[in-house]
Amino acid sequence: MVELLGPAEIRALAEELDVRPTKKLGQNFVHDPNTVRRIVELAGVGPGDVVLEVGPGLGSLTLGLLDAGASVVAVEIDPVLANRLPCTAAERAPEAADRLTVVGADALRISSADLPASPVSLVANLPYNVAVPVVLHLLAELPSLARGLVMVQTEVADRMAAGPGSRIYGVPSVKLAWYGPARKVGAVPRSVFWPVPNVDSSLVAFERGPAVSDIDRQRLFDVVDAAFSQRRKTLRAALAGWAGSADRAGKLLAAAGIDPKTRGEQLAVQDFARIAAQA
Repeated sequence: MVELLGPAEIRALAEELDVRPTKKLGQNFVHDPNTVRRIVELAGVGPGDVVLEVGPGLGSLTLGLLDAGASVVAVEIDPVLANRLPCTAAERAPEAADRLTVVGADALRISSADLPASPVSLVANLPYNVAVPVVLHLLAELPSLARGLVMVQTEVADRMAAGPGSRIYGVPSVKLAWYGPARKVGAVPRSVFWPVPNVDSSLVAFERGPAVSDIDRQRLFDVVDAAFSQRRKTLRAALAGWAGSADRAGKLLAAAGIDPKTRGEQLAVQDFARIAAQA
């Protein structure tokens, strides 16, 4: 069994590397082995799986994924952490270290060509400030990505998993639903992180589902962005800029079978696809 990192090991590694966690990079390192095992179990990761991990940091989750038998492609933007991770794997998981590949890059800029293998699963403790953009970018760029389990700020998790009609349903909810269903699967206590964050965290699981529509994705996303840019307005008013005028927006909505007085938070992703198809 791989020896996972605890609080003492995390602090020792940080001291060795002179790492001071920064808010800019959203660095909060998990130091609880039981939490790591729980995440890996919920992710359903097993032998032979190719897993993409974004922001591995000091390697807590990386070691847990290797322990489950997975091959891990870890994308790390911090060169100091990226250089140390293979050494940590060799020290604590010598029999599994050859299943780890570290890619020093910004996850918001990578494509499939930048990776040594095609990942089927994303498992990550994501920096809170870029969680949604990272997930959406990876789903768009990596067609092999079939599922994921990410740890994010609870407020973000709620928005990612929200359904039509909810007060917190919005752009992240619809865009993630374009790819497939998402759901919250658990809370993560603040005490398992170093440093302790001032926000709560939750786990969100998602799967890539069948295509919602054959409409161009960006075309649909433009409609979604416009619909939620002014939440209190009716769709006829909110989509006026996108459609060219409020009158034309009303006609497009009617043609899509949607009441122009409806608001964006009442529509499912399939409804937005019908609107985009009329343009």
